[in-house]
Amino acid sequence: MRTIEWKEGKVFLIDQRKLPLKFEIINCSTYQEVAEAIKKMKIRGAPAIGVAAAFGMVLAAYSSKAKNYERFIKDMEEAKNCLAHTRPTAVNLFWALDRTMKSITVTTQRDVNILKLKDIILREAKNIEQEDVEINKTMGRYGSLLIKDGDKILTHCNAGALATVDYGTALGVIRTAFEDGKKIHVYIDETRPILQGARLTAWELMQDKIPFTLITDNVAGFLMLKNKVNLVIVGADRIALNGDVVNKIGTYSLSVLARENSVPFYVTAPISTFDLSLKSGEDIPIEERDPKEVTHILGKQIAPTGVKVFNPAFDLTPNRYVEAIITEKGIIRKPYEKNIKLVVSM
Repeated sequence: MRTIEWKEGKVFLIDQRKLPLKFEIINCSTYQEVAEAIKKMKIRGAPAIGVAAAFGMVLAAYSSKAKNYERFIKDMEEAKNCLAHTRPTAVNLFWALDRTMKSITVTTQRDVNILKLKDIILREAKNIEQEDVEINKTMGRYGSLLIKDGDKILTHCNAGALATVDYGTALGVIRTAFEDGKKIHVYIDETRPILQGARLTAWELMQDKIPFTLITDNVAGFLMLKNKVNLVIVGADRIALNGDVVNKIGTYSLSVLARENSVPFYVTAPISTFDLSLKSGEDIPIEERDPKEVTHILGKQIAPTGVKVFNPAFDLTPNRYVEAIITEKGIIRKPYEKNIKLVVSM
């Protein structure tokens, strides 16, 4: 299942707002439409957002009417700025934008063919797309080593195929363990306020016939207390140099519960999710979203009109609660600052 694809000169993607009740593929023909899709969470998940942004740059390139290098680069910078202002937390977005721009600005030749530059950007975006799938499967193989036959796993939000191009990060680890023949059971918390666990992760696991149970967010601690969870695996939207993790709101609470109940807490993320420019997670910007995500569910109002709402989309999990970070270059353990530097530079 591909969450996002480039076909016929357009970006096709699954509209994740409609799942699980309706499976709908939409397409974007301009970079502005891609920006809107990211902002309105038609596509979400850090790696998927990065790929979407890369293809948004492709659309910008092919729509540019520039006749010279300088004008073309200006058009691309305008598109990059638009896409960069969609969502502030997931670093993969900025990583992909920087990578696509670098692919056409490393040359010192100013008389280069503009059509050739457009093809270079398309090739780079396709490389990012394909690498994402390969990276996820590699992380799956590393992460599966941490899962024993018979384990019960708790996961939060959606870090599956829908959050990537295909296969998934945290859910990719679970998929690999299942494909390896391990008899596992997954607990999915619903993930308020917009229910990515209930709507998206549950839908994915049903497609793959992986055994799971859906729970409300506030059941997780009770399950751990009853020794019904062997490990927690989550994804990440940005990881600082010291191993602090920013992920979907509610992740921090799970990490504390896991520590209290001696349950290992694992994070799965590609190297592109690490932000080595930030020494700690305290410096990571946390997106706040529309209060209606809390006061309404699927368009139906559930709270009094005019109620005050605080709706951060993400939270910070300090590195002390993280047992290990699963990447495509291996499993990173403490001390994080030293080992993250070593692994990322490999």
